[in-house]
Amino acid sequence: MTTDMLLEGSCFVLAEAGAHRVGRKAMAVNLSDIAAMAGEPFAAVVSVGLPRQGGRALAEELYHGMREMADTFQTSIIGGDTNTWNGPLVISITMLGYATGTGPVCRKGAVPGDWVLVTGALGGSIRGHHLDFTPRVREAQLLHAQTCLHAMIDISDGLAQDAHHLVEESGCGMVLRAEAIPLSGEVAKLTDNLSPLEHALRDGEDFELVFTVSADEGRRLVQEQPVPGLTLTHIGECVAAGFWLEVEGKRHLLEPKGYSHPMT
Repeated sequence: MTTDMLLEGSCFVLAEAGAHRVGRKAMAVNLSDIAAMAGEPFAAVVSVGLPRQGGRALAEELYHGMREMADTFQTSIIGGDTNTWNGPLVISITMLGYATGTGPVCRKGAVPGDWVLVTGALGGSIRGHHLDFTPRVREAQLLHAQTCLHAMIDISDGLAQDAHHLVEESGCGMVLRAEAIPLSGEVAKLTDNLSPLEHALRDGEDFELVFTVSADEGRRLVQEQPVPGLTLTHIGECVAAGFWLEVEGKRHLLEPKGYSHPMT
């Protein structure tokens, strides 16, 4: 079971995205949490706080977006709650899923010597990917059926922060190799003071999966590329202790910082 709340002004800009895309995203982020455990989603409960002005039309468009994404993964919307208020749009979804295969894949389970792999390119999600991504539900299930996944998480807050969760839960360390981290083509279009690598490490809402497997299985997966439609990339290894970024052969301590929602 998972739950995620989206707030207008923090998780999306309604006037720019439109209600349909916002509804789609709200369902997709919860599906991504189920994917992170290689689960099979089956039901969702939706609660919304609607602004008083235009609430009904907004609700209908939100529903169509949520329904579109839920139907893609045979997930039923089974209930929820609707309220109106004088504030901005709020959406909270709770989703239920079944464990698959040998059971749920947790954040705990990585061991020194594991390879660290990621399912796609990272960074630049603000240029639309955060609204239009498709959660890796089917890809996670396929990986789960083909190999022994030691630990896995979806990248919602940034590679550095989310990979560090695996380190914390597993009680080991990790080295990420800067040159190996795949960069999204959108990174080059950003005009700020961050490097493409910093975006890949820190940007939230890439919604790719980062996972660990034994070194032998990692080599096999990278060589065979058994998941249609994506490229698995070897980006590092688990070690005894520490959280490191290796740049041109030299290790530097990596701060586990990612995207943080603004606080007032």
